[in-house]
Amino acid sequence: MSTPVVLVAGLHAQARTATVDRLLHDHPGAVAVHHDLRSVTGGRVERLVRDRSGILDLTEIRLAHGCLTCAVREDLLPELVRRAPAASLLVVDLWDSVEPRSVAEAIDRDETRDTLRLTAVLTALHAEYMPIDITRGDRLTETGLSAADGDERHLAEVLARQIEYATALVLHGGDADDDDLSRRVLTHLAPLTPVHRTTTPPEVRAAALCTVELAERVDPATARLPCDTRTEEITTVVWHRRRPLHPARLFDAVDELVTESVRSRGRFWLVTRPERLLAWDAVAGAVSVEDAGPWLAALPEAAWEMVSPARRTAAALDWDAEYGDRTQHLVFTGPDLDAGRVTALLDSCLLTEAEREAGPAAWTTCPDPFATILALQESA
Repeated sequence: MSTPVVLVAGLHAQARTATVDRLLHDHPGAVAVHHDLRSVTGGRVERLVRDRSGILDLTEIRLAHGCLTCAVREDLLPELVRRAPAASLLVVDLWDSVEPRSVAEAIDRDETRDTLRLTAVLTALHAEYMPIDITRGDRLTETGLSAADGDERHLAEVLARQIEYATALVLHGGDADDDDLSRRVLTHLAPLTPVHRTTTPPEVRAAALCTVELAERVDPATARLPCDTRTEEITTVVWHRRRPLHPARLFDAVDELVTESVRSRGRFWLVTRPERLLAWDAVAGAVSVEDAGPWLAALPEAAWEMVSPARRTAAALDWDAEYGDRTQHLVFTGPDLDAGRVTALLDSCLLTEAEREAGPAAWTTCPDPFATILALQESA
């Protein structure tokens, strides 16, 4: 019989510890494993194992390479497998800046499935700090929370991914107003994810999760994006169009789009690269545009069997006689966001009717400032 495993992620250590404490209290025989990654770049981590009675083991681990992947592969997985037979529940208390997806996918493997059963991915949030931290443009290196050499991620970027990947969110601390504001923010960032308090955490000893399905909830081609929503001062705007974007006009609009919103994401296409699905991901002023693979309309029909059912379903729902599954689907969230302004700005970046009628030969001559960025990613 496999042992249930729950991941507890979150930048806010106090909230994460309170959540882990509650799980240990509520589940006799549960064991929590935590790796302190402050020295991981030097090839060392400290592993703490505890149950509700206190510390069971505190060991310094030396790694072949100083990175999170090594810590998971060389120590976390073997430790979980070793502890599984005697534990009623295994709680993985993740380091502050760890994004849970990579750890979840490392646990959900064929070779460990008979021993370990991933049942929940929780992100613990401090209700007082979360609404502020999701707007912060600090890099992790500036806050002392980086998890590897050369970690260039931003604090708000990590927080957004921890929130959006989780199967449940757990709020801790703050007063009633903080709790209310946090719930309103989370309504926009992760509208389908249940929110709990540390005093009443979600059920975690359930059926095994499928990490392929978890990934499909956030991957650009299949992501479950928020809908148009307004809760008091917070607004989410959905922009959904068919016509291709002019790369130079969109590039010129990027700064205004990301500074007016706190969080934005989605998928889009440029007239200069009609075969490629591009992913838009921005938070707290930092924006990323990446090539997320081909549109299904650009593939021969026989190749459709090679993609997931979720991808085929998403394409079918978005299918258009002229453009196939090519679509502009971007979502912007921010306080007092001017929905009309965002929509008008994005609409101005679309090909005009005259440009569209000029045809593909003319489209390829459009200046494309994104080409350099995407080429750098391809060569990395």
